[in-house]
Order: sequence, then structure tokens, then C-alpha cells
Amino acid sequence: MTDPRSQSTYQVRLAWGQQGLERLAPAGIVVIVDVLGSSDELAAAAAALENGPTVFQGTLRNATATAKAIYDEQQARGGRTAISLVLAGDDGAFAVEDYLAAGAIGDALSALGLDHSAPDVAVATEGFRPLTRALKHLLSASAAGLALAEEGRRDVVRAAAELDAEDHPTRVVTAEED
Repeated sequence: MTDPRSQSTYQVRLAWGQQGLERLAPAGIVVIVDVLGSSDELAAAAAALENGPTVFQGTLRNATATAKAIYDEQQARGGRTAISLVLAGDDGAFAVEDYLAAGAIGDALSALGLDHSAPDVAVATEGFRPLTRALKHLLSASAAGLALAEEGRRDVVRAAAELDAEDHPTRVVTAEED
């Protein structure tokens, strides 16, 4: 039997950190979701996966642009494509800001018709929708937001909370594409 945590029966999947990336069934598209940290290492690991997925880095700032890029990639492939949302978290642990961003991306994917989602994605999406107006507060009150504020970097948190402030996705370029 296939490990149910692989979410292989769903088109849109969600997991946390490196272990989650490894646990999810292979996907044609991987989105590394990280709002207030640096996920370059996790993005590089995703780009190095054996199946060679297209990899994006998603945030609240580019949620809709990322969803549109995913949709366009699926159209270019000519068929239904599996999508993994991998949340960077705080050292692989729960990070409210990444969960909200995954919900924002899930919401935008759903609006585009890509909604055969694992329960994990559905919960993130439905959690995001009613909290959209509270993003600035939630990010500033999160553990990462409080830590950045303590370092005098409240501006980083405020900017990260701006939903769809960017109209372009961030695609991870692999060594072969350079």
C-alpha cells in the first residue's frame, strides 16, 4: 500500500520541510512556501529531485502570480500535473505565516479550477480565506514576526504581509537551465 502521507491521490498536496518534500509523491511542480525566512536550500533540494520538477518559491506577496504560473505550466504540459506545496516553516516546524501563504496559493489555484486538493491544502485554504484581512497582524504576532521586530526589522514583516504585491512568480532555475 502507498503511504497515505504521500497524498498521491490528490493533485495539490501539502507538507512541511525537507521530510515533507521527500514524503510527498513525485510532482511535476513543487512550490517552496516561505514568507519570512530563507528557503534556498529547500528549493535547491526540490530542484534536484530525480523527477526534475518545475520549482517555484511562493509567498503571500506572489500567491496569485505563483498560482497563475502553475496553471500555465500545467497547460504547457498538456495534462493534469501534480503540485506539491512544501512549507519551509521554522526549521521544518509549523510557521503560521507559511501556512497562510499556502492557503493563499491554494485559494488562487482553486479560483483557476485546480482544486483536487489534499485535506491539508483544503484546511490551509479555508483557514486563509476568513483571515485575509488580518494578515498584517498575524504575521507581526507570529514567532518569526516577533523575532524580526525584536531585531528592528518590522518593515520586513509588513512587506511580507502584502498579499499579491508582486505580479510575477519566483521560479527556481536549475543548473541545467543556466
